[in-house]
Amino acid sequence: MTDILQAIKAINPKAQVTINAEDLNQITWLHGTTPISDADILAKQAELKADYDAKQYQRDRKYPP
Repeated sequence: MTDILQAIKAINPKAQVTINAEDLNQITWLHGTTPISDADILAKQAELKADYDAKQYQRDRKYPP
């Protein structure tokens, strides 16, 4: 699964955070970064995973030499 930081950075590339143990309850928002709701982070994780899964065929495809 996509990690929390990837999801946060996809929502707000300038976000500054620390995350302990990949736990949504252990996110520290730094330097005035506006917190993002857990629901938004989880939705973005699901979106990024779906996109990754949809491109599996492209990653698996092999081209002849």
